[in-house]
Amino acid sequence: MSENYMFPTSVKEVQALGWDYIDIILFSGDAFVDHPSFGTAVIARWLQKWGYRVAVVPQPNWRDDLRDFRKLGAPRLYFGLNSGAMDSMVNHYTASKRLRHDDAYTPDGKAGARPDYAVTVYTKILKELYPDVPVIIGGIEASLRRLTHYDYWKDCLMPSVLVTSGADYLCYGMGERPMLALTRGIENNWSRHQMQQIPQIAFFVKGSAPSGSLVLHSFEECLKDKFKFAENFHWIEQHANMIHPDTIFEPVGEGYVQINPPYPTATTEEMDSFWDLPFTKLPHPRYKGKRIPAYDMIKFSVNTHRGCFGGCNFCTIAAHQGKFISSRSEESILKEVRALNNLPDFAGNISDVGAPTANMYGMHGKNQEICAKCKRRSCLFPARCPNLDCDHTRLLDLYHRIDSTKGIRHSYIGSGIRYDLFLTEEGFVDESSKPYLRELILNHTSGRLKVAPEHTEDHVLQKMGKPSFRYFERLRKEFDKVNREAGTHVGLVPYFISSHPGCTMRDMERLANHPALKGIWMDQVQDFTPTPMTTSSVMFWSGYDPRDLKPVFCEHDPQRKQEQKSFFFKNSSKKSIQGISKSKKRR
Repeated sequence: MSENYMFPTSVKEVQALGWDYIDIILFSGDAFVDHPSFGTAVIARWLQKWGYRVAVVPQPNWRDDLRDFRKLGAPRLYFGLNSGAMDSMVNHYTASKRLRHDDAYTPDGKAGARPDYAVTVYTKILKELYPDVPVIIGGIEASLRRLTHYDYWKDCLMPSVLVTSGADYLCYGMGERPMLALTRGIENNWSRHQMQQIPQIAFFVKGSAPSGSLVLHSFEECLKDKFKFAENFHWIEQHANMIHPDTIFEPVGEGYVQINPPYPTATTEEMDSFWDLPFTKLPHPRYKGKRIPAYDMIKFSVNTHRGCFGGCNFCTIAAHQGKFISSRSEESILKEVRALNNLPDFAGNISDVGAPTANMYGMHGKNQEICAKCKRRSCLFPARCPNLDCDHTRLLDLYHRIDSTKGIRHSYIGSGIRYDLFLTEEGFVDESSKPYLRELILNHTSGRLKVAPEHTEDHVLQKMGKPSFRYFERLRKEFDKVNREAGTHVGLVPYFISSHPGCTMRDMERLANHPALKGIWMDQVQDFTPTPMTTSSVMFWSGYDPRDLKPVFCEHDPQRKQEQKSFFFKNSSKKSIQGISKSKKRR
């Protein structure tokens, strides 16, 4: 049978394939799209490659008689599940905790197709229905809730999702290698001890944590003392950014959660193998006639690498994908580019050649022995690491090869970029920097180049883990120069965050009136949302910066948070002025 069949989602589809058993059943909070940008599809295709029969149950109904959880019966090996491409609470609620009225990962964008805390809800249902079948959880929600974490929506600390859900194993991060190892272990009836040696997994164990190891403060201690929660995260983050981290143990209740170190950074050959799978790059046929907004955004995109060494304190990318860059080969990328011509409605325009940070492709430390000993959380903050090779020549060559591919009219960079990789406050970093910026502006920007300075005030940027705003000022100078010389009118759109820890109303006033922003389109606004397993969310809850364990101001009042955000729009309006005045009285 050809490998490019679409995975079955119903009994009828299983029967059509002639299957008399299913090895693995995957449940997801998203609609099923067979595209490498969707984690469920990646794991399904990867396990299929190794000979396993995989079925998928997308967006099961948890409110009725649970027929969606029963319809395919029990798998031969295990259930795997995730909440979807986003944490279900981030998916459901705004920064002001208002319920969203749409869901980009659901057919026709309809809201309400997944529960709050989907990983926990799905797991409990499956454990009730099939108590003897292992359940493995993964994806964003599970990965970032693998240890004690602050939950913004309940406004409290919560224990590991392993504890709240009762799952057998948690696969964190990018899951191809640990999921294959878990699958083989379950298939071969490995002992519990053997299973617990698999890298990049977490699990709950009854008893006392081993002495002499990296044992964190217990969940119960963190509940009583916010400083201990911040101290825990100091160690968690440090080890998450090391090439050779320790095993982490966190006591909770009558046992402890164990986090095994991850697999080594994926090689180029491994990365190519993850993409060299028979993805149809289409939504499942069950959605015929319906639109999935998230798919529309990425269907003509190409992912070049994984990971991010930027180390922004409000970001979860490094915690999930890793700090070190795993890049695909040019040949693998170009193969995917050529195949886009076979997709329905493709008109030759690639929406994004990117990744978490588009211009980190192929970048690494010049001396890997230095990287192996390094404990820095970021290669760019507080200053760019002198060991970092940030030459953009390879990336420029890739862009040129993509654009010369038959059938390709334009290739755009829709992902974020780090301009401090090619700019300093004084000028360009190296000989590849200026050509890269010019290429980016003139050939790979669709109307507006979007960048993320996040703030203008240095003390706020320090709490964000972002470079000085002077880098943006230099970018604008060089950006305007390219436009003048080329006679073009490409726009520059900066993203900013309001009410981040360390940010006051006065800081927002300074941002709104900063002269370097004159004449720039200022509609890209984000009110800070504390999400699990970020430095910023730890600051928000504990009042301490986990990097130095010093106190930090955090705005918690919803009205004052909204007033901070208002400065992004009409800073001269009466409402903004009144907002400042009222804030001063309250402060």
